[in-house]
Amino acid sequence: MLNFKSVTITTSVIFIGLLVVSLINPISIWWFVSLFFIWFILTALGSGLVGWNYHIKILNANKNATKNHIAITFDDGPNLVFTPQVLALLNSYQAKATFFCIGKHIENHPDLFKQIIAEGHTIGNHTYSHANNFGFFKTKKVQAELEKTNRIIKQYSGLSPKLYRPAFGVTNPRIGRAVQNLHLTTIGWNKRSLDTTNLSEEQILKRTIKNLKPGDVILLHDTSDKSVRVLEQLLLFLRDNNFQSVTIDTLFNTQAYA
Repeated sequence: MLNFKSVTITTSVIFIGLLVVSLINPISIWWFVSLFFIWFILTALGSGLVGWNYHIKILNANKNATKNHIAITFDDGPNLVFTPQVLALLNSYQAKATFFCIGKHIENHPDLFKQIIAEGHTIGNHTYSHANNFGFFKTKKVQAELEKTNRIIKQYSGLSPKLYRPAFGVTNPRIGRAVQNLHLTTIGWNKRSLDTTNLSEEQILKRTIKNLKPGDVILLHDTSDKSVRVLEQLLLFLRDNNFQSVTIDTLFNTQAYA
């Protein structure tokens, strides 16, 4: 597999080498422009694609899974309308999931948050605000958001979460430093359902179950009717194909709480 970060580092080294050489023999400016363009594109893509593990070590799938286990994960809740429906479906299919919760939503719906945990699911940190410009926050502000959400989780559950999912899947060096400072484990996915887009239920389900294999991590959201309907069809598929949905900490044999 191509290591994109290594490619970027190599590009940077070549850039510096050309700069040194240019002090002796003139080199076309287009060499520098081309290398900068390559570096910029790779860094931009690496910041938005969790599967690249570009800025942070991210657990995206367990390729060494020995059982027919997959992990269904939900972002952006708890939601007063849709999270209860998700919990009811998971219960009826005896499936476990991981909920990456937004801090301000936990504050608004603490009883629902407690229900998620009481029913045997795992919870993780998904920032406090999930602000659209979160990727531009400085390290101090990123860390403050994560710490605030951890305090809220501790307040309502007594648990200190170790699992973090980046808002929008965006990572950068500042987010990386904040995560490292707090000793969090970053969780990504390798099956992005795109259930928050205009894709139909059929399209979302198809892309989710296509080539599904043990160790896969599915990204859903407990924030819409469409996601709930997709979840029901997904759970049927898992049951019929002898898959079991487990929590992230079970799938990766890691600690969910400190």
